[in-house]
Amino acid sequence: MRRNRSSLFSDIAFLVFLVLIFICIVFIAGSPDHYIQNIIILNIAFLLALVTYFTNVTAGLVLNLAFIFGYGFFVLYQTVSEGETIGVNTYFWLVMTPLLTVVLWVFTSTTRELQAENERLEKRTANLATVDENTDLRNTISFQKDASLFTGISTRYSIPLTLLVVKVKYWSEIRRLIPEDQLSDAIYDVSQLSQSSIRTNDALYLLDKEDATWGLLLFTDREGAKIVIERIKFKLQELNDTEFSKKYKVNLGLKIGAVQYEEATIENPLDFIVQAKKQLEYDV
Repeated sequence: MRRNRSSLFSDIAFLVFLVLIFICIVFIAGSPDHYIQNIIILNIAFLLALVTYFTNVTAGLVLNLAFIFGYGFFVLYQTVSEGETIGVNTYFWLVMTPLLTVVLWVFTSTTRELQAENERLEKRTANLATVDENTDLRNTISFQKDASLFTGISTRYSIPLTLLVVKVKYWSEIRRLIPEDQLSDAIYDVSQLSQSSIRTNDALYLLDKEDATWGLLLFTDREGAKIVIERIKFKLQELNDTEFSKKYKVNLGLKIGAVQYEEATIENPLDFIVQAKKQLEYDV
């Protein structure tokens, strides 16, 4: 909504600026006796507007104030020395010059707001490319980067590394039973449950939000992974008996597959995930 409003103000200010320029052109064309003077003042008005565009409205208005005083002294000099009367030409530029400055400032400020909003969106998009917005968990892109590092450490220092793939049972059916906002809550709750079940040096990833699938990289062997699996399922059962039964009206179940990393059989991080997912078939 804010973005649309800024865009609207920017468009209106730009159109008003064009209209004012057209009025200036018509006015100059209608005053051939003061053609050179009007052209000079128009250029000064454009210069003041450009200063406002590249600085701020305060600088523009201060310069406009200086212009008004300077132009006033010039008109006064012509009136006293040459006996000219103060006509429409004088009042026109006294009004039009600051008006051009203000309109261009409105256009500039709204344009800068749009640019700032675009920068925020770009940063947010870049952040969301590796982190889920709701759970703050890293996704598959992060997993591929981290898994390459973790497997390298595992191979170099002979530290066992195991990947757990966790998936909510019957997720497609659950999606039809509970509202969309509760689906996000369920993913968040399971994420928190999984996070609390691992050590600080282990890593948790949301591999597939639509299919409610997580990945856990654990610096442990298969036996250690079994302990983590039992811990996760035990905590989930406790929550099903208390909080989840009231919150979601259904019991959430998990299927968990585990694969220990072996350099000879696992080619890359995606293959690591595929092999771990195959183990889900044995967890019924």
